Amino acid sequence: MPSILILGGGAAGLMAAAAAAENGARVTLLERNEKLGKKIYITGKGRCNCTNLCGPEEFRRNVVRNPRFLYSALEALPPEALLARLLDWGCPTVVERGNRAFPASQKASDVTRAFERRLGRLGVAVRLNCRAAAIAEAGGRVTGVRLETGETLSADAVIVCTGGVSYPATGSTGDGYALLAALGHTIVPPKPALIPLTSREEWVRALQGLSLKNVTLTLACGGKRLYTELGEMLFTHFGISGPLVLSASSYLAGRNPADCALTLDLKPGLTEKQLTERVLRDVGAAGRKRAQTILRGLFPERLADTMARLCGIDPFKPANELRREERETLVRLTKALPLPVDGTEPIAAAVVTAGGADVRQFNPATLESKLVSGLYAAGEVLDVDALTGGFNLHIAFATGYCAGRAAAAPPRGT
Repeated sequence: MPSILILGGGAAGLMAAAAAAENGARVTLLERNEKLGKKIYITGKGRCNCTNLCGPEEFRRNVVRNPRFLYSALEALPPEALLARLLDWGCPTVVERGNRAFPASQKASDVTRAFERRLGRLGVAVRLNCRAAAIAEAGGRVTGVRLETGETLSADAVIVCTGGVSYPATGSTGDGYALLAALGHTIVPPKPALIPLTSREEWVRALQGLSLKNVTLTLACGGKRLYTELGEMLFTHFGISGPLVLSASSYLAGRNPADCALTLDLKPGLTEKQLTERVLRDVGAAGRKRAQTILRGLFPERLADTMARLCGIDPFKPANELRREERETLVRLTKALPLPVDGTEPIAAAVVTAGGADVRQFNPATLESKLVSGLYAAGEVLDVDALTGGFNLHIAFATGYCAGRAAAAPPRGT
C-alpha cells in the first residue's frame, strides 16, 4: 500500500486525496489552514460554480493558457463524472445559464462537506494547521516532506496542490512554487488573471457605478485580436470590472497594457451603417431640440454626457445643427470606444493566478514530474488557467483526480 502525502486541502488536494484513497493508497492530507476548502467557500460568490457542463472542445476554448495539457485530465474526469461523484457523496447539483453547475443548495460549503464525508469514509488522515517547508528526495525520487515544525514525514509520493498567489487569506501564498523550484522545476512568473483593470483616465473613473449590458469588449495586442465577447461590464472608482473585463484581463496577463488596446462597442446590435442611419433619423426627429436628446436616446444619461465630451459635441446646441464630422465621430466612438487602462488591481485580488509550474515538466496524463519520480502537482499551482464559468475549479478537480489515481498506482516495473 503506497503512502501518499498531499499538500493543500483545496479543490485539487481534496480530489487527489479521494482518488488516491479509492485506489488503495494510505493518504495523509496536509492543510496549512484551520479548515479544508477555504477557497472553495468563496468561489461563485459563495455558491461554488464547481464545473461547466460543456463538451471537451468548448471547455478547452475557455482555457487561456496551455489548454492542450488538459486533454487527458478532461477525459479522465469530465464534468458529468464530477457531478455524478458529488451526487453520490450527497451533494446534488443544478445546471444554470451558460452550463454552469452549482450545488443544489446554492452553498459552497456543501461541496467541501461532501468531500470531507468521502475522505472520512476512505480513512484519509487530515492534518490541519500543518505547513510543509520542503519536499525531501534522494536519488531522483521523493522520500517525504519536512514540516515547518521540523518534523519529517516519509512517503512514496507527494502531490503538491498548494494553489497560486491569489486570495492569500485562503492560504494561497505561493508555497508550492518554492517547493517545486527547490527540486529543479521552472516557475512561470505568476500574474493576476480574472481581475479588474485600472485606469487613470478621468472620464473612466467619473462613470463609477455605471453598469453596461449587451456591449462588446475587444482586446487587441500588436494588431492581433486576442479577445472579443458580448456581455456586461462595470465602471469603478479605479477603472473597469465586470465579467467582460475579468475575462479580458486573463488575456492581458503578462503583457504590457501600453502595447494593447481595449475597445468597447456600445451598440453591437447595429452595424456602423445602421447606426449612421439611426443617428440621422434621430437628428431629423429632434429638430431644434438639444443634441443631448439624441445622445440620451442612445446611452444612459451619465454615459451620454461623457460621450458628448469625448465626441466634442455641445450637448446644448440644436440637434439639427450637428455637423457631419460630429455625427461621424459619434458613430465611430460608439462602435469602438477606446478604454485606456494602465494595469490591474493587486494580484491578491485576482480570481486565479496565471503562471506557475511549467507544465512541460509534468506528464499530462499522470501529473507526475518529469524531473523527480513520485512528485506530482495539480490545480492552480500549475501554469494553466481559464475564464470564468466553472472552468478553473474543474481543472483543479480533474488534475487532482489524475494525480491521486496515478500516485496510488504500483510503481512502474512491479
